[in-house]
Amino acid sequence: MSPRVMVVDDDDTIREIAQLSLSAVGGWDTVTARSGEEALSKVSTERLDAILLDVMMPGLDGPGTVSRLQADPATSGLPVIILTAKARVGDQDRFRTLPGVVGVIAKPFDPMTLPGQVSVMLGWT
Repeated sequence: MSPRVMVVDDDDTIREIAQLSLSAVGGWDTVTARSGEEALSKVSTERLDAILLDVMMPGLDGPGTVSRLQADPATSGLPVIILTAKARVGDQDRFRTLPGVVGVIAKPFDPMTLPGQVSVMLGWT
């Protein structure tokens, strides 16, 4: 069975490129969400192996979404990879310390190498 990954980003282009990359290059099943709220709604009905999560979104941001995922015993073990345009090392280090976060990928990312980066972070290689 192929890994199933959710891509959560409020930017339609980023979300579509990540989904296409993970599906076409990685061969994975993907689900998308436009917001933290939508992700939390979908996570209860989808079988997921990981989440790629944008940091800055209107409403419930990435760190807030991670916190809610961790607070729910049904989703607390779901690994999260943060997608961020914040390139400063201090910001990325802070995101890495969030419970449940297994890695950080800077935007813009390379669609051809994204599945490989995700695989390494999740220990799938």
